[in-house]
Amino acid sequence: MTQACFDTTTTAVQRVARAQEGAATPAAQHVFTQLYADAARAAAQHCDAEAQAGRHLGVLHGVCITLKDNIDVAGETTMAGGVVCAGEAPAVHDAPVVQRLRHAGAVVLGKTTMSEFAFSGVGINPHHGTPVNPADAAHARVPGGSSSGAAVSVALGLAEVGIGTDTGGSIRIPAALCGLVGYKSTQARIPCTGVMELSRTLDTVGSITRSVRACLAVDAVMSQQALPTEAANLRGLRFAVPQTLMMDDVDATVAHAFARTLRHIAEAGAQVVEIPFKALDDIAPLSMPGGFSPIEGYAAHHARLARGAHQIDPRVVARMILGKGISAQDYLELHNRRKAWIVAAQQTLHGFDAMLCPTVPMVAPLTEPLLKDDEVFFKVNRLLLRNPSAINYMDGCAWSLPCHVAGELPVGLMVSSLAGQDAHLARVALALENLIYSLHA
Repeated sequence: MTQACFDTTTTAVQRVARAQEGAATPAAQHVFTQLYADAARAAAQHCDAEAQAGRHLGVLHGVCITLKDNIDVAGETTMAGGVVCAGEAPAVHDAPVVQRLRHAGAVVLGKTTMSEFAFSGVGINPHHGTPVNPADAAHARVPGGSSSGAAVSVALGLAEVGIGTDTGGSIRIPAALCGLVGYKSTQARIPCTGVMELSRTLDTVGSITRSVRACLAVDAVMSQQALPTEAANLRGLRFAVPQTLMMDDVDATVAHAFARTLRHIAEAGAQVVEIPFKALDDIAPLSMPGGFSPIEGYAAHHARLARGAHQIDPRVVARMILGKGISAQDYLELHNRRKAWIVAAQQTLHGFDAMLCPTVPMVAPLTEPLLKDDEVFFKVNRLLLRNPSAINYMDGCAWSLPCHVAGELPVGLMVSSLAGQDAHLARVALALENLIYSLHA
């Protein structure tokens, strides 16, 4: 854990060289779907030349970043972690977020592995392989998904920023399992144009980094709306801790780390209030027959399924096919039920500065059992998605902050709030990060 924002001790050329060396090591196997070796070196050289001339390109000057494989880069076909898109027309333009990142001085190292079509919280990919979670040197554990390679690129120190997407937790889950910071903003803050769609209702672009301040710097570039960078005073803040659903089936390591963190937050002068949150139990029945992702995902990818389902991860096909045949009436009713549910959530959380819960209820699972058994895979996938997806359902904003100590596998603390509360939540996240850092430094 660190409070530093970005590396200023080395040149951009040195950082790119180090990243490219690291990308060739066994630890980085399966992290990248593409490496932009020549382009990254050229961009780094430009950054260093500008710096020597006394010119600053922006807040991300010379910062090495990676892009999730579902984000458009001009001249390339966007593959979204799969192979079925091969031969489709290449992107004409960089996605707007990529344009903004480059304009701010970021150096793009490459594209990273993801769960195919972003449709899994586990991070397994049968086409490109599954990056190994660096948090455990003794066992192969999943990194979390769908932004798996994005998280591992940061955890390994190859990049300072992994740009990902979050439909049901796909930034916060890998951040939690890899011991990093992940931020999912209110959806409307950042354009999703040029990002391959899974769910237009829920898809959100965001980042994985090593600090809240780094995420805030990236968010300011991608959203063009800077959030506060001054920490709130924890004394007097009120935090809701839901006792419905989100604390179910929590493993011992996560439960211990979460309880310890809540105790420290209370000792710092904040009010920590356990609350019933009945509406959380209503999400699953209200989302029948499968929620927005299968319906909108099937609409986005039905032509690919028709021509090449055999080329797509069978586990993705199984979930996406749930959206086939859903009527317009049922789809619109799903939106209506969500709107009513959001009102109920707003009423429950009124008067609280944020909601606290474990980002996910488990530490990173071992990879092998999930590869072998569909039943185990889908059970784990549901558990990983459960807590973070509730925030997507309410169109909220949320952070995952590492709250484990040395000797523990990574545990994420999810700090969340309602739509549009990004500014206040940023100050709260900074305060909590400062507290956690001070305890574990």
